Amino acid sequence: MINSINQMAQATSTETGKSRFEQRVMDVMAKVPRHEFVPDSQNPYAYDNRPLPIGYGQTISQPYIVALMTDILEIKFSDVVLEIGTGSGYQAAILSELVDKIYSIEIIEELGNKAKKRLARLGYKNVEVKVGDGYHGWEEHAPFNDIIVTAATTHIPPPLIKQLKPGGKIIIPVGEHFSIQYLTLVTKDNKGEITTRNILPVTFVPFTGGH
Repeated sequence: MINSINQMAQATSTETGKSRFEQRVMDVMAKVPRHEFVPDSQNPYAYDNRPLPIGYGQTISQPYIVALMTDILEIKFSDVVLEIGTGSGYQAAILSELVDKIYSIEIIEELGNKAKKRLARLGYKNVEVKVGDGYHGWEEHAPFNDIIVTAATTHIPPPLIKQLKPGGKIIIPVGEHFSIQYLTLVTKDNKGEITTRNILPVTFVPFTGGH
C-alpha cells in the first residue's frame, strides 16, 4: 500500500505540486491498521490502494487520497481539526496521530456510532465523534485550524469557512454527483480573505443533509 501511494504521488505531482508526502504522514499511513476500518468481507482488500464499501452506500477512501488530503493541509501537532464525514473512522485515526484534537461529524447514525466505538476500542482518545449534519460544522468547538471534508458538495459550505481560523485550510471535494469533482484547497489568510485552488479530479460519495 505504501509503495503504491508513493508511486501515485509521483505520477500526480504535476497536479498536486507534491512528488512525495511528508514522512510523518507516510509513517502514520503505515501504522494505522486499515483492516480494522473495513467490513470483514473487505478484509482481503484492506491494503489495496482503492476505496472500499463500508455499508450504507458509503466508502472508505483510497489510501492515496487519504494521504494526499492529510499532507496537503500541512497540519501541526498543536492543531485542532474538524472532519466532515467520519465514515468508518479511518481518516480520523490517521489525523489522530498527527494533531492535538479531532472533532468528526457523521450524518449516518449507524456509521457514526460504530466509528465512535471502533476508535475508542483502538485507543484513539483525541477523537470526538457526533452524529449530525456536517454542513453546519461544529460551532461549539470552533474555530478550527483545519477542516477536512470527505464527501463531495456542490459548493463550499459557508459555515465551514466561518469556523476556520485565519491562516487555516479546508480540503474538500467540490462538484456534482456523477459529474466532475475537484479536490479543492481553501485557504483563509490572516485578514480573513479566501482563496481556492483545484488540486485534481476525484470521485467521492455525495454530501447529504437538509441543505
